[in-house]
Amino acid sequence: MCQVDEDYHDGLERAEVPSVSKKCVKCKEASAAVVIRAGDTYCRGCFKEYFIHKFRAMLGKNRIIFPGEKVLLAVSGGSSSSSMLSQVQEGLSQNAHKKLRFLPGIVYIDEGGAVGQSVEERRRTVAELQAVFKATGFPFHMVPLEQVLDLPSSVVVTAPAASEQPASAYKAAVDHFIQSDSSSCSTPQDHEQTSVPEVQESHTQLLQQLVGSAQTLTARQDLLNTLRHHLLVHTARTEGYSKLMLGDNCTRVAVKLLTSISLGRGAQLAQDTGFSDSRYGDIILVRPMRDYSAKEIAYYNHMFRVPSVFIPGGDTKTTDKASIQRLTESFVTKLQADFPSTVSTIYRTSEKLQTACRKSSTADQADRCLLCMCALDTAVENASAFQATLTSEQLSQNKPSGATGTETLRPNPAPVEQESTAPSGQCCSSGGEDCGRAERGGGGCCSSAKEPERTDLKSLLCYSCQLTIKDMSSLERLPQYILSEAQRRQRRSQMREEISEFLLDDGDEGS
Repeated sequence: MCQVDEDYHDGLERAEVPSVSKKCVKCKEASAAVVIRAGDTYCRGCFKEYFIHKFRAMLGKNRIIFPGEKVLLAVSGGSSSSSMLSQVQEGLSQNAHKKLRFLPGIVYIDEGGAVGQSVEERRRTVAELQAVFKATGFPFHMVPLEQVLDLPSSVVVTAPAASEQPASAYKAAVDHFIQSDSSSCSTPQDHEQTSVPEVQESHTQLLQQLVGSAQTLTARQDLLNTLRHHLLVHTARTEGYSKLMLGDNCTRVAVKLLTSISLGRGAQLAQDTGFSDSRYGDIILVRPMRDYSAKEIAYYNHMFRVPSVFIPGGDTKTTDKASIQRLTESFVTKLQADFPSTVSTIYRTSEKLQTACRKSSTADQADRCLLCMCALDTAVENASAFQATLTSEQLSQNKPSGATGTETLRPNPAPVEQESTAPSGQCCSSGGEDCGRAERGGGGCCSSAKEPERTDLKSLLCYSCQLTIKDMSSLERLPQYILSEAQRRQRRSQMREEISEFLLDDGDEGS
């Protein structure tokens, strides 16, 4: 029986809480300066070695970046990308134990016009980042997001990738690099510096109208992410870089994984969260910071004074329920505070996932999404969740007067071609260029500058990008390079349908 005056204090054991007074778990000598996880206490020197080794081990394990290759670092000014820049700078220093062997460059995308920053604020931010970039000695490029309105159509066309090299090619390249004059290859040859060009106010207004046409913050952030990737890939191609290094950390990858599933991008998880992404063909996206948690990066930047610049985004100071991305981030970070293995568990799960679609590097141009450039996930059989969603969506809409049930349930009604105003046998395009449809059936072509209908554009998009376009008030705000590529794909699809009876199937080639 319990007694009122009984003393229980002697039998209770107090849980041992990690503190900085402990010794380092690696060297066992110096006092711990940082606690990464429960039981993982490091001194200042061992923590720096641990941080640097993890970065180089990630690059060395995957063996994607070859010696002497030009790599473009996408730096936004945040803590993760700034830490990535610091690691590259550390790896190329003269006293590095295992030096990095590629040629780095820096690119910064100025998104101030899209989030409503003033010209003075944008100039102040660019000046701070320029001071950081000049200290590294690497060539850097300052690109405003307004340039996305003038991109060529080739951005959304996958360029032919280099032939896949055997596993022994990397070792041979390293040996050749060591034998050659490595000093001339490990330092930047040209220190070109490109400041942000003067942006016309009309371009800024067009960009704001484009972003503002997305009626929800979820669609707005997804659209901005797509445009940012297009501009990064275009910059890498024009400047001669073959790899694009992003600063996504482990926490960001975990949030992106759950967000992508919520947005219907389950088929693209391997490309969106993996270490390498080859959806663009000649430009490979690399995420070397995906093994670091946001806590580790914050500790490292604070202890070793890594400079970073805070730049407010479209979701700054918004509530947790403002968007799906914001809600998922809040859910993961709050759960991580109570259960420290949350982020690592989600991250390890992402490494085991593989897409069910064909690889982006082998998919045909017509089988790619017009916006995200991943393989389309809409070419599925009728008895599927996607077709069930389409049917449910069509049934929930108001049935037009005089329409039959067959017309209402039709998944993708064929667009009605308007009668061309051009004479028979002539092309109606302004340049007089034959589009391949003239003098067939006595009609003209349809290569006018008319914007594609919403139904036509949706057929060129994956399921997630269809949801983004659905939340836009007007497709007229989309950049011209996207609309031009949509028209080109539609013309090729219509041409293929007209000559389909003369084409051989894959099964007919062997007979």
